[in-house]
Order: sequence, then structure tokens, then C-alpha cells
Amino acid sequence: MSLSSAVPLIGAVDARLDALLRDRDAELAALHEDLGAGAQQLRAFLQGGKRLRPQFCWWGWRAGGGRDALQDCAPVIRVAAALELLQACALIHDDLIDRSDTRRGRPAIHRAEAKRHADAGWSGDAEHFGVGMALLLGDLALAWSDDEFVEGAAQLGALTRAQPVWRGMRTQVLAGQWLDLQISQQEPHLVDPAAALHTAETVILLKTAGYTVTGPLLLGAALGGAPVPVLAGLQRYGTAIGTAFQLRDDLLGVFGEPEQTGKPAGDDLREGKRTVLLSRTRQHLAAAGDDAALRQLHNGVGTASSAADVDALRGIIRSTDAPQSIEHEITALVARAREEVRILPVDDTVRAGLDEIADRAAHRTA
Repeated sequence: MSLSSAVPLIGAVDARLDALLRDRDAELAALHEDLGAGAQQLRAFLQGGKRLRPQFCWWGWRAGGGRDALQDCAPVIRVAAALELLQACALIHDDLIDRSDTRRGRPAIHRAEAKRHADAGWSGDAEHFGVGMALLLGDLALAWSDDEFVEGAAQLGALTRAQPVWRGMRTQVLAGQWLDLQISQQEPHLVDPAAALHTAETVILLKTAGYTVTGPLLLGAALGGAPVPVLAGLQRYGTAIGTAFQLRDDLLGVFGEPEQTGKPAGDDLREGKRTVLLSRTRQHLAAAGDDAALRQLHNGVGTASSAADVDALRGIIRSTDAPQSIEHEITALVARAREEVRILPVDDTVRAGLDEIADRAAHRTA
């Protein structure tokens, strides 16, 4: 499935999400006329996503022996839509934790809700209102994702074999977020550089690789009843591409163009994220004995506010081999994934699809 041939799948997932959220909108509005806005807001939030998780789920389904006909695969589309709702929950809460102002070029949910409160002239704290509403909307997305997964998997008679994958994926993404938040509060100069790098890599496996690539792949494969050799190969492929996806995210979080990423330039530096890129930068600076740059990096990450501050930190990172090492690792991970695909017992169409989506995930610009 090339980028152009992925359009029907994306369209089918979008149509399912729209139908589902219209139903939920009516369900909420029946409880009280003010509640329908929640589903409407979630529907707007879901617009503009890349729909990578549904695509990985589809290719897992096909690798597991699932049929290649979208019109006959409504239950698979439901599970793919559930993945987008799970992603919405993660992003809404992630923006809240990171105090992000924007998402996909639009105000983050908690910012939009705070503005709605202020514009309406309501009593109380607008910012606190925004936080509460974002928490609740994320929780709604999570609850509805469970509903959609269960109904889709049950329609295929695959709930028993798919449930462990779904459960593990949810646990991993929340555990990864927990660990990510915890390490963001630790003083980097008090943590052994090797330990810091190991923890950052663990966050990648939990928070990104598990529920962005490996989980959706294995979920689709479980729906199709994939044999053990296929599941094992998809696991290895997914770990490689999921890691490459997050390493690309690390680079985009520092060097990405706002017009493409939909977030301010250097947002990871402002938010103080403890990424593999930053861990490797610190290792390079420590090995070079550049204590002044290490101090500037330590003092600036998480506190930088102006564009000049962010540019100075980016300059320090560029002065090391860290960005190049990340690029080289991404290339190696894609090659490893391609080798796994080459030996998978699947047809050529599935093999080509897995190769193509691996490239798009690892070499994207947004």
C-alpha cells in the first residue's frame, strides 16, 4: 500500500470515526444539551492525523492472513479507529503534562478550553478549567477506544487472542508516559550518562514503539490469526521501526520546521524532554570535556523561552556528533526492519507495504 493507495484505508477509518463520534455526540446530548460539545471537539481534534497506527494494524492483519478487501473488513476498521482514539487520549494528556500550547497547528485542548472559559466570562480559574476538561476528554477517548476495540474484535471472533495485545499496549504507553515524566524532573548532572541513555531508550520502547508500531501490527495480526513465526517477525520489525519513529521525533522536536510539525521550533528543549538525542549530546560533551557547554545545556533545557535561547541550545547539539549518530541509527534500524520483512512468510504485496510504511514512519518531516 503506497501513500496513494493508503488513501482508501485512511478514508474508511475517518468515516468510522466520524460515524462513531456522531453517535456518541447524540448519546451525550441526550444526557444534557451542554454535553454534546465533547464528541464534537474530539472529532475536530482527530482531524489531520497521519493514521499510521491504523495502517500498521492493516498490514498486521494482512500479514496474519486477513483478506485484502476494505469493504469486507468493517471490524478491522473499527479496531483501527480504536487505535486513533487511544492516540487521541495519549496526545491530549501529553499536551497537558508538557504544558504545550499547540497541537497540529491548533491550540491544545486545555488551552482551547481555558479560552472558552475566559471568553464566556465564567467564574473561577480558566486555566484550571482547561486542565479538567482536557483530562475528561482524554478519558472519554480512552473509554470509547475500548468500546470500539471490543466490538470490532468480537465481530471477528478474535477477542480472546487480541485482548492481551490491546491490554499490553495500553499499559505500555501509560507506563512510558509515567517514566518520561519522572525522568524529566531529575537533575541530569546527578544521573549517570549511561543510565540516562538506557532510560531514554526504555521510554522509546514503552511510549512509542509499543503502541505506535509493534502494538498495532500485532493487534492486526492477532485479528487475522497469524501463526507464531509471523508474530515473532512482526515484533522484531515493529521494535526497529518504532524506535526509528521516536528517534526521528527526537530530531524533529529540536530541529523540525513549525510549518510542518505544527508545534513551535525546538519544543522539546522548552519542555525539557529527556530524549536519546539529549542523552547522547551530553555524552559527547562529557567525553570532550566541554563543561561550559554541558552547564549551558543543563541550565537551558526546560527553561529556554526565547527563540535565541532555543537557537543557542540547538547550536550546542549540532556541535556534537549526536544528531549524526541518531540519523545513522535510524538508517540501520530501517535496514534491520527490511531484513525482517524479507524473511517473513508473507506475500509480496504485504512485504512491499511493510517496506513502504517503514520508510514513511522513519523519514517523515512532521
